[in-house]
Amino acid sequence: MQTANVNATGSPTPGGTLRMIGNADVDHLDTAAGYYTTTYTLERAFTRQLYTNPASSDPATSISVVPDVATELPTTANGGVSADGKTYTIHLRPDVMWDTQPARAVTAADFILGFKRLCNPTQNSVGAPGYYIGVIKGMDTYCAAFKNVKPTVADFKAYITGHDISGMKAVNDTTLQIELVKPAADFVNILSLPFSSAAPVEYLQYLPDDANFRQHTISDGPYSITKYVPGQSYLLDKNPAWTQASDPVRHQYVDHIQVTLGPDENAVQQQIAAGTQDMEWDTTVPTATVPQLKASNDARMGIYPNYDTNPFLVINQQSSNNGGALGKVEVRQAIEYAINKVSKGKIYGGPSLNTPLNQIIPPGNVGYEEFNLYPTPNNSGDPAKCKSMLAAAGYPNGFTLIDVYRTSGKHPDIYQSVQADLQACGITVKGVPSKASDYYGKYLSDPTGSKKGTWDISEPGWIPDWYGNNARSVMEPLLDGRTYGPGSTDWSGYNNATVNADIDKALTSTDPAEVQKAMHEADVQAMKDAVIVPFQTQSTPLMRSERVHNAIELPSSVQYDVTQIWLNPTS
Repeated sequence: MQTANVNATGSPTPGGTLRMIGNADVDHLDTAAGYYTTTYTLERAFTRQLYTNPASSDPATSISVVPDVATELPTTANGGVSADGKTYTIHLRPDVMWDTQPARAVTAADFILGFKRLCNPTQNSVGAPGYYIGVIKGMDTYCAAFKNVKPTVADFKAYITGHDISGMKAVNDTTLQIELVKPAADFVNILSLPFSSAAPVEYLQYLPDDANFRQHTISDGPYSITKYVPGQSYLLDKNPAWTQASDPVRHQYVDHIQVTLGPDENAVQQQIAAGTQDMEWDTTVPTATVPQLKASNDARMGIYPNYDTNPFLVINQQSSNNGGALGKVEVRQAIEYAINKVSKGKIYGGPSLNTPLNQIIPPGNVGYEEFNLYPTPNNSGDPAKCKSMLAAAGYPNGFTLIDVYRTSGKHPDIYQSVQADLQACGITVKGVPSKASDYYGKYLSDPTGSKKGTWDISEPGWIPDWYGNNARSVMEPLLDGRTYGPGSTDWSGYNNATVNADIDKALTSTDPAEVQKAMHEADVQAMKDAVIVPFQTQSTPLMRSERVHNAIELPSSVQYDVTQIWLNPTS
C-alpha cells in the first residue's frame, strides 16, 4: 500500500501555518454531537479524552488504545478494574489544562459533565447513545429524565447540575470512578471516542452546539479555535495552556492551522498539487487523478484501507410516503437487486480502490464472513428482477422516492448513479440536496421528519469508530432499533428482536468465536430484512503538499493527524 509518510524521521521543525482546504463545514463542533470524520480531524486538535488511538504508520498500533488524560490503561492488576469487571477507577494527569483565563486543570468533574451533556433532548445529541446507555450504571435513568427537560439554557443547566449519573463519581479532582451495568470488554474503546471528552463548566452557558456555542469553544488540546466563520473558515492557533509533557500522543509543531471551505474536490486537488494549500479537509483525491499519481509513484499521495461500508443505500422504513411501501420487506428486497455496485465503485476510483460489498460488516471487522443474498451479474444489478419483485409486491408501476444527498465530494455522482439504477427498475427518484453540515442532524437522524417522509432513501457511509473488538461500533449503532430517536444512527428505523439479541450476546461475551458467530448471524438477518444496500468497501487516497512532513493517517478520521504535521523549514 502506497504511503505518504515521508521525512518522518529526524528532528521536526516547528513553526509555520498548515493550510487545509475543503468543501463543507463539520456537522457539529460540540463533542457531545460531532459524528463526522472531518469533525474528528478537528477534534483531534482541540479536545482530549481519557484514552485515544496513537498516530502510527503501523496499522496494528494505530488502532490500539493508549492513555491520554488518564495516566495508565486500567487493569485488574493495577486496580483500574474491579475483580467483577464492573468498576473502573481512572487517575488523571494533573497538568492537563483548559485554555481559560486564567488556565485551570481538567478535572474528573469535567469528564462527568461531558457525559451528562450527551443525552440532551435536542437534535444535537450524541450520535451513538448505545455506547453509553445500558453500559454505564444510571445513564439510562439520567437520559430518560433529560428527555422531558425544556430545551433552554436555564433548564438544561438546572437539570445537569441538579442530577447525577449514579454510576459516575469524582473521587477527587484527579480520580474518576465509573460503574458499569455489566462488564464491557470494549469500555476503554468507548472512553477513547470524542463523545467521551471532558467539558468545561462554561459550556452550560449555551445550548449544545448552537451558533453561540460554536463561537466559544474551549480547548484542552494543543490547538484552540481562535476564529470561526460558519461555512467559510477556521483558524486554530497554539493553545498556550497546553504542554508537551501533559500529552503523550499529540504535538504542537505548526503555529497555526488555517482551514478554508468552499472549493470542490477538483479545485482542492489543484491547489494542493500547486503547493498553495497543504492538505484536504473533507475531500479526497479526485478519482480521475488517482491513476496518474499512482503511475508516477507520486509520494504526495497515500492510499489507506478504511475497513468500512462506504457509501451504502439506507432505506427509510419509517417513511409514510407511498402508503408506507418501504416498510414492506419485499419492496426493500427488490431495491437490493436494482443497484449496480460496479458503477458506484468507478466513482470512487474503480477496483484498485474499491471492492463490491454484499453484507453490512466489511472485512477487517468482527463478524465479517462473505455472503451474498442478492446476487446480480458481476455485481452490476438486475433491473428486470427488481421490476418483477415490485410487481409481485403490488407496485407494477413503481413509485417515487425522495433521496436526500450531500452536495460535497462524490456524493452528487453517487446520487445520480442510484437515480439511474432505480429508474431502470421503474422507480422515480427525486433528489433533495443537503449541505454536509445539515445532512445527518436535519435529515437522517431526525425521526420526526423521517416518519413524515422528508426522505425515503439516502447514501451515507459508515466508518467504524474503532477496530478490533468492535461489534458495538458497527452493528449496534446501525441496527439496534432500541436506541432509535433523535441523533440515532439507526437511520432506517430498523428494529429486529433477533438482531438485538445477537448484538447483546456479542457485547457481553468474552469468547471471540461466540462474538464472531453472533455478529455474522445478525448481519445475515439484517440483509434478509434488506435494511441497507451495501455498495463497497473502499480505500481512501489522500494528498499533501510537498512541504508537509510526518503525514500519518488516523483510521478513525480517514485523514492525516494534524497534531503530527511539521513543515519544511524554508516554506
